[in-house]
Amino acid sequence: MLKLSIRECPMAADGFQFAFTPEVEAATAPSWEKVKRHVTPMEWRGHAPLIAEINRLKREKDAVILAHNYMTPEIFHGVGDYVGDSLGLAKEAAKSTAKMIVQAGVHFMAETSKILSPEKTVLIPDLRAGCSLASSITAADVRLIKQRYPGLPVVTYVNTSAEVKAETDICCTSANAVQVVEAAARQWGVDRAILIPDEFLARNVARQTEVGIIAWKGRCEVHERFTAADILELKEAYPGAEVLAHPECPAEVLEVADFAGSTAAMNDYVLTRKPRRVVLITECSMADNVAADAHETEFVRPCNLCPHMKRITLQNIYEALLRGRHEVDVDPAIAERARLAVQRMVDLPPPAKPARYDLVKARHHVDVELI
Repeated sequence: MLKLSIRECPMAADGFQFAFTPEVEAATAPSWEKVKRHVTPMEWRGHAPLIAEINRLKREKDAVILAHNYMTPEIFHGVGDYVGDSLGLAKEAAKSTAKMIVQAGVHFMAETSKILSPEKTVLIPDLRAGCSLASSITAADVRLIKQRYPGLPVVTYVNTSAEVKAETDICCTSANAVQVVEAAARQWGVDRAILIPDEFLARNVARQTEVGIIAWKGRCEVHERFTAADILELKEAYPGAEVLAHPECPAEVLEVADFAGSTAAMNDYVLTRKPRRVVLITECSMADNVAADAHETEFVRPCNLCPHMKRITLQNIYEALLRGRHEVDVDPAIAERARLAVQRMVDLPPPAKPARYDLVKARHHVDVELI
């Protein structure tokens, strides 16, 4: 049995000291089975008491934890009640009967949860957990864009603030961006659409559709760092490895990848196809979390960490539950307008399976109009 001395026990903010007891070990054993290939026994002795106490507090507070794909394994598999991409998490939380939501993710995700569950208390463990992409555009920017391009639909990535969503017509995810752009163009009776704020997502969508794309120069600081040279170097170093790229990466990355799709599509690809060796071109923790259910696949990890996601820890999740902090509110007038943009997307017929980006089309250059 793993033993933890009193000096090794994690200390809570209120001075309460946790211990790795036989009861804690038994309560967290299923999570340990999931993460033991990616978390050392020494680390687990520190994590397990917090996991056990967080799961107890969830029951006491009638709370659920939404764990994004980019959370570390001990959060994702240890305390997450719903796991996945940002919109999927918010939709699942809205179905839940729990009174409280703790967002193990970044601030725009907590806002989306509040928009879809206005009657629930939504907490984020660290208010500094932001997003380079979401902060690249403001509501004022969107208003100016609409003045410049009157009559064109504004499609907004869910990785945006509530204020930005409120100024736009319909939201999209990386999984359904092509579908949403084409549906918006049909509904508005136009042959162009505005897709904001991710420049690379917009460029990659432009190669998949006949609809003309007007784009904004926003970028995810994790995905923009990948290059085609990185991918070719990986393929040379790991022959036979299948490279899966997220569409927030530069178009040149998709050109040399073997598959491109959202985090949900990547997960589906690995679990369904069971490749012998795979590289996920996205945030680091995604590979660890998928690998927990894909024992037959070897994961090569070209690690780009999201500093904002990594602000969320077991410690501050515990403190959020214990003290009810930090509560996320959205102005009701803004939330109502933002909810309409999200609901228009939700009302579209869902794809039969997570959408992938056609890599033949991805290799053809198509210009976007960059604002």
